[in-house]
Amino acid sequence: MQKHNPPIRSIREMMNIAVADKPEHISYMFKKDEEIVSVTTREFYDSVENLGAKLTEMGFGKSHIACVGENSYPWIQTFLTVLMTEGVFVPLDKELPADQLIFLLNDSDSEMVFCSEKYEKMFAEHRAELPNIQKFVCFDRAEDDGDFLSFEKLIEAGSHLDRAAYDALLSDENELKYLVYTSGTTGVAKGVMLSEHNIVNGIFYGLTVSHIYERGLSVLPYNHTYEAVCELLVSIQAQATVCINDSLRHVLKNIQLYQPAHIYLVPAFSDLFYDKIHASIRKQGKEKKFNFAVKLSGALRKVGIDLRRLLFKDIHKQFGGKLRRIICGGAPIRPEVGKFFDEIGIILTGGYGITECSPLVSVNDDDKSNNFSSAGHRLACLEWRIDNPTEEGVGEICVKGDVVMLGYYKRPDLTAEAIKDGWFYTGDYGYINKNDEIVITGRKKNIIIMSNGKNIYPEELELKIAELPYVTEVVVSGIRNEHGEDTGLAAEIYMADETIPHDDVPADIDRVLADLPSYKRISRITYRTEPFAKTTTNKIKRG
Repeated sequence: MQKHNPPIRSIREMMNIAVADKPEHISYMFKKDEEIVSVTTREFYDSVENLGAKLTEMGFGKSHIACVGENSYPWIQTFLTVLMTEGVFVPLDKELPADQLIFLLNDSDSEMVFCSEKYEKMFAEHRAELPNIQKFVCFDRAEDDGDFLSFEKLIEAGSHLDRAAYDALLSDENELKYLVYTSGTTGVAKGVMLSEHNIVNGIFYGLTVSHIYERGLSVLPYNHTYEAVCELLVSIQAQATVCINDSLRHVLKNIQLYQPAHIYLVPAFSDLFYDKIHASIRKQGKEKKFNFAVKLSGALRKVGIDLRRLLFKDIHKQFGGKLRRIICGGAPIRPEVGKFFDEIGIILTGGYGITECSPLVSVNDDDKSNNFSSAGHRLACLEWRIDNPTEEGVGEICVKGDVVMLGYYKRPDLTAEAIKDGWFYTGDYGYINKNDEIVITGRKKNIIIMSNGKNIYPEELELKIAELPYVTEVVVSGIRNEHGEDTGLAAEIYMADETIPHDDVPADIDRVLADLPSYKRISRITYRTEPFAKTTTNKIKRG
């Protein structure tokens, strides 16, 4: 496939264009001490340059630099600063337990860590286990203390330095720039290696398939490429404002506060909005009125008259009054939810992405047909095909092109399994319809895709549960709701010793899973009286 070279070749070039075009544009908005802070493009650019100048002077201009913490403005400043060095940015999941964070910091060869206050004590206690880390930079620290430095003091110190050395740092666009860890089936994460060429192509060609508006609310975790690339970096290229959501509990409140025109979410959020609105309509006894408005609106749209924002203005007020589009990723959209948002005049679009593809593969275009049953059209810099399709055309989705990763960090064996003759084998299954849209029919063989977009590898949990001496066999599966979505986890257990009291099992399972994130906890347990059926190689058959 021909290599695509978009007009923007680097993150630094993208930043330079943004600050030259609209230096006084509001790039970021966030709450601090209950007040809304607005940051212009020039102010953001200067802070990044100052931080970069100081890091370069300290000798970290070519280092692997990690970051862990809640979504925040300092997280974004760190992200852009490191992307414009010759080094590598390593985002880490804030929900990981200490031992896994330590493992990933060592595995990633990071030399510096940026973090929020809650991690400072943990890193101090485990300092000896992190021999490669030279400095910890703490977002909330006021003063330096040995290896633990103040984020604000670094930026202040950099403001007195010449930026030339930082600005002169030039990366090879085809070398590792962004190292993102994904969960592994045995708890050992895989480091996805993305280049600057990968990232820039994802940004540029993503905007040719779909677009964002002038202001967005940033909700999803920044350590995921979905939010970091598709929201944070795309907003710089599109010169849009990013409003930082301060808590998942406050999403609807902050939508009303910041009045965004678009928002990136996982379907669990759109489902929640849908359920709340319908519950409110029922509670107020307005079902007939709402249904009539839907029919009237549909009839008017057929003759070219769109009054949805007027007819459903009370619902739009709940979303701040300016919301035009919700972009969903991480799990399929329920058709009835997509239809509802279309009826009230808010575009709900879905797509298909995977970290190994920087992360976007396809998305529905709201300017054309928005097909809720598909994941949309591919990026122009990609090819796709279905490997070993069935008679119905369903098979493993394979992609080739400029957003496909370099490989897995330090794992040439896994890289060779995933990329063959330039084709990346996603492990996801689907088919390509007559409109050249991808339709996802299933996920990797054993992955459980939760309704909130979290990927659960059951083997990881099964290995831990099997540590209990009385557990002979165990299979973990998803608990599905009426819409076919996995909303919880169930464990089916066979115990050869039938004298073990079942009342003791839940607490024991909670104990062995205690070091895992809360979304990996078991909420339902069932017991078998016979062993599971096995394959010829003595592996449990999953039904």
